[in-house]
Amino acid sequence: MVIDKIALALAIIGALNWGGIGLFGFDTVAFLCGGQLSALARVIYALVGLAGLWCITLPFRHEEETGQTPHMA
Repeated sequence: MVIDKIALALAIIGALNWGGIGLFGFDTVAFLCGGQLSALARVIYALVGLAGLWCITLPFRHEEETGQTPHMA
């Protein structure tokens, strides 16, 4: 599904952003959007958060859609 790929891409972007914050103290989203409290940054943070929630369902939905078992070991 296209939404799965979009959600995964947003979750990866969020993970890279958090990695930058943790390792270097640099928030790329805030830098590009004019600060953490700007409207655009808040929208991006919200979309990344929703994408992360959506991605939680990916391993479990695969079984229902295709009849295969999830690829979790």
